[in-house]
Amino acid sequence: MANQDERFAFIVEWYDGNAALIRRYQFLYYSADCTVEMYDIKNKRIFLKRSRQDSVRPEDLYIGSTINFNSRQLKFVEYGDDYTKQRLSSKKEKTLAMIKPDAISNMGQIIDLICKTGFNITKLKMVRLTKNEAFEFYQEHQGKPFLETLLSFISSGPVIAMELMGDNAIGKWRDTLGPTDSSIARSAAPMSIRARFGTDNTRNACHGSDSPISAAREIEFFFPTAGINRQNTAQFNNCTCAVIKPHAVLAGQTGKIISAIQDAHFEISAIHMFHIEKANAEEFYEVYKGVVQEYNSMVMELTSGPCIALEIRAQDAPNAFREMVGPADPEIARHLRPRTLRALFGKDKIQNAIHCTDLPEDGLLEVEYFFKILDR
Repeated sequence: MANQDERFAFIVEWYDGNAALIRRYQFLYYSADCTVEMYDIKNKRIFLKRSRQDSVRPEDLYIGSTINFNSRQLKFVEYGDDYTKQRLSSKKEKTLAMIKPDAISNMGQIIDLICKTGFNITKLKMVRLTKNEAFEFYQEHQGKPFLETLLSFISSGPVIAMELMGDNAIGKWRDTLGPTDSSIARSAAPMSIRARFGTDNTRNACHGSDSPISAAREIEFFFPTAGINRQNTAQFNNCTCAVIKPHAVLAGQTGKIISAIQDAHFEISAIHMFHIEKANAEEFYEVYKGVVQEYNSMVMELTSGPCIALEIRAQDAPNAFREMVGPADPEIARHLRPRTLRALFGKDKIQNAIHCTDLPEDGLLEVEYFFKILDR
């Protein structure tokens, strides 16, 4: 975005709950001074005069992005003109990344490396593929001698599918992965993911799309635009709910938080990235309404960007995990329990890195809310 006069145009949608209507606007972003203006498409009039908006970040400008803007949750659905499409399509290239069953125990480290490499994780979900589904995914290998071994391996445990976005994302992700054979990777690219976390040519930690056509097909396979979603891996027993909040996701802390949870010997049995709408956030936090004065701010934070919900399993999971998360106020946590998640990653009582179930009897209910109700 070097051109000081650049203007990027998008079509955005906002669900107006009062009118039960989806309203569409032209959203214009001027990179020189970080100003925004909006035009009401239906009524053919200016909705927002050009004004500086520091809450809008250039990295938020991509198709599928959801942002909170002037108390409205806007979803970017189309490019507004050919110039924007041409300028941003390569910078916003998408690819499919998949953490294979052999590397699930290292998912936190791998996700942290993805964030540090400069990728934006725009979608994420843990699933378990059947052998037939694995064959559908790897259909280009039909007839090859290694296919049966590959299918058995991929269907042997959960995988984590991610849509990664960035400049030259396809090539950059494949470079980050390293050579297909992990033993070759350890000598040719010792800092690559396959060198660090893979074992051989099949159990090589991660998968990456090899072309734009493959990326589009593989992203659609895991994150279909229509039809039934891939079944999540939630088990709904001996569990509690955790939600990595948007500020922590956007700050690139997801991998570190997941690693800390795994290092503490909790099982992460399901994980899914969500963009929470206001009505859902209000419903999820309803128990705090009228009880906690920060309720409205909590709702606003949960809807401010992508969050990541996890099913955490352990003996007495709600109580054990709440102990690890720590006090709601990170400042208090840093004084009293400095090794807790909120002490390490939280900023204040609202942006305190992670939500956890407070009452043991609510653990299953909160897991069901994300993995049964929202993931329909």
